[in-house]
Amino acid sequence: MKNRRLLYSAVLLSLTVGTLVSTGARAAGDAEAGQVKAIPCMGCHAIPGYSNVYPTYHVPRVGGQHPEYIVAALKAYKAKQRSHPTMQAQAATLSEDDMQDIAAFFSLKRE
Repeated sequence: MKNRRLLYSAVLLSLTVGTLVSTGARAAGDAEAGQVKAIPCMGCHAIPGYSNVYPTYHVPRVGGQHPEYIVAALKAYKAKQRSHPTMQAQAATLSEDDMQDIAAFFSLKRE
């Protein structure tokens, strides 16, 4: 009886953890819609080794990034809490749904 309870607990725990891991890896947005919405982003963020002219810095590739990080960064640019004029201008027009969709697309894209 004790072994049966232990086995039942182990199965239940593994199912719970598996569900949490699989749902946690997904972004809240629509990756297919995000692919279209991310087209302006790809001009800088999908070029290996690309550096911006002004201000001069290495442009990070965002493929495979956590969706929560992408959404947080876009919100910070929109609120002008992160300073980069081009990114602020890009984020200014994005809705919450747009940000979620773009984040979903980039989180699945491995570069």
